[in-house]
Amino acid sequence: MSDTDGLQIDILAGSLRADAGDMKTFVEILARKLEDTFPNRVRIQRKGLPGTARPVVHLGLALGESQFELDNNKGLVSTRRRKMVRGVALNTEELPLDVWIDQLSAALIDEAGKSQSDRMALERLLAG
Repeated sequence: MSDTDGLQIDILAGSLRADAGDMKTFVEILARKLEDTFPNRVRIQRKGLPGTARPVVHLGLALGESQFELDNNKGLVSTRRRKMVRGVALNTEELPLDVWIDQLSAALIDEAGKSQSDRMALERLLAG
């Protein structure tokens, strides 16, 4: 990893952490940012009746061979990363939120290096 990649990861991770003071707000903003930027890769599950506030209870994002997942139970958040090969989970690792954000940021930057559309999506995420 180059110094530039490390700086980009730090900037992205900082951007994702910006709202982490209030977990309920953090989860909603993170879900919205990822859904807006990577709509074909993110899965969001919400709980509640239509027409009411429906909080995010699960977020999943597939990036390369990793599936990043976050579960939210009224602001109590758990995070994990699954290593996937041909749709089969080989390994699941529970991660502290800060480590999960760092690994998610690194994976997003890695994916952005693979295609123009992912690079543009990452730029939108950093700008928003």
